Amino acid sequence: MKSLLEVNKIRLLTILFFALLASCKEAEVKKPKQVVETSRVVYLPYYSDESFTPQWITPNSEEENVFHKIPDFQLVNQLGDTITQKTFDDKIYITDFFFTTCPGICLKMTGSMQKVQEEFKEDSDILLLSHSVTPSIDSVSVLKSYAEENNIIDNKWHLVTGDKTEIYNLGRNQYFVENDLGVPKDINDFLHTENFLLIDKKKHIRGIYNGLNRASIAQLITDVKALKLEI
Repeated sequence: MKSLLEVNKIRLLTILFFALLASCKEAEVKKPKQVVETSRVVYLPYYSDESFTPQWITPNSEEENVFHKIPDFQLVNQLGDTITQKTFDDKIYITDFFFTTCPGICLKMTGSMQKVQEEFKEDSDILLLSHSVTPSIDSVSVLKSYAEENNIIDNKWHLVTGDKTEIYNLGRNQYFVENDLGVPKDINDFLHTENFLLIDKKKHIRGIYNGLNRASIAQLITDVKALKLEI
């Protein structure tokens, strides 16, 4: 027969066990939920050349005011409307370069951009801009047909054509989309890239993403949401 001391000892251990169990459950309840949709940093970096070296600048600072911006342009979209930087005033936009007869990566890029369009289709602050790199082929009517075939929302996602020299200059010397460091190119060298770029409301480049990679597109969507929070 167990002594009274042993019984009391067992009772005490039992009480301590259940008290510890309750404490663990309480701690589990109070544990904060993991934040899934967050950007990687407090502020997204800025970019100013083809090396895409991130520059850590505080938004609305003097340094930001003089940092590289996408200059004005004049192109025409699938509706025949003139598109300039005024179209994107006070807007965040995502841009890429494609052509309608592309049998390969462009279709995948269009699919990725469709995901971005779907995510932000009700958000008037977010626009999409796709430049044709074969503007002599991609006329307004061709772009319109392509838009209809791919469920592109007019005035949300602009497919643009225009002067080839202007488009190629924008792609290579302003957006830096090709990323071919040290390789000189001119108008006769075909512009072809899978890169998407994120442009803020002040025309700064704030991100570069692989338009063929699902994880990269998911990060783009997350970064757009982060960019919207900047004052």
